[in-house]
Amino acid sequence: MSAYAPWLLFGAIVAAIFIVDFFFINRNAHEIRVRESLIVTVAINIVVVLFAFYVRSIKGDEAMLQFFTGYVVEYALSVDNLFVFLVLFSLFKVPERYRHRVLFYGILFAIFARMAFIFLGVAVVNRFHWMLYLLGAFLVYTGVKLFFEKQDDERTVMEGWFFRQVSRFVPLKKELCEHCFFVREEGRWLATPLFMCLLAVEMSDILFAFDSVPAILTISRDSFVIYTSNLFAILGLRSLFFALSGALRYFRFLNYGLAIILTFIGVKILVEEWWRVPIGLALGFVGLVLGATVLLSLVFPARKES
Repeated sequence: MSAYAPWLLFGAIVAAIFIVDFFFINRNAHEIRVRESLIVTVAINIVVVLFAFYVRSIKGDEAMLQFFTGYVVEYALSVDNLFVFLVLFSLFKVPERYRHRVLFYGILFAIFARMAFIFLGVAVVNRFHWMLYLLGAFLVYTGVKLFFEKQDDERTVMEGWFFRQVSRFVPLKKELCEHCFFVREEGRWLATPLFMCLLAVEMSDILFAFDSVPAILTISRDSFVIYTSNLFAILGLRSLFFALSGALRYFRFLNYGLAIILTFIGVKILVEEWWRVPIGLALGFVGLVLGATVLLSLVFPARKES
């Protein structure tokens, strides 16, 4: 068997997933329901199991175990991303029917970004690791701001100080223009909030890779095992995001729960040099906050307008 055959097979599987997703399942922009996203999540996990047995057939039992371990670790470490994505979409006021488009291109970018991280190894991660603390500080600031922000506030992040400064160098359009990332007005191209949200999603994925890639590099040194398990986890999390967002949007205290979770994630990043929060503890805290959010929303439902 050619040394490139496993890579070609993996590339074909990922390409097939994207083709089915983009040209069939989500051909038209629409709001993705919980049931639809759960079906896709289950389907991707079935593909993961089948691929794990393929890894076993070409590399042995130990490689298959490393593949599963890497997949689970990346899945657990990337749960933080889901809540960051929820807040980013809220900040940029991205309608639910266009969120899939942003994450679709975000995953395409992640394919090449994660490849660079994994193949260049820990050296790249260590060189730019300081940027992770900027993300931590930003998440703490955003979490506190979100907690005290009125839910009916119609302002977007595009009207904030940072993007007012950015607009001095990059032409920006404050309003969404359907599903477009750029729009042409008066002879010049303007970046839309959808494009700025895409950049924010990609930057958050890169910064979170500083945390997850070194963890996976301790599990295996086989680049094929590391990369495939890492990318399958990202694909699975994207579909899980829509299940999560679809289920939680009905709860009136969701914003407060997300604010607390975001602040916790930011603090977790900032203190990791002195104390690395165990994955189990972090997931338990997230689950506790979400459970409390759901319970409070059921006990104190929003009043219906007459």
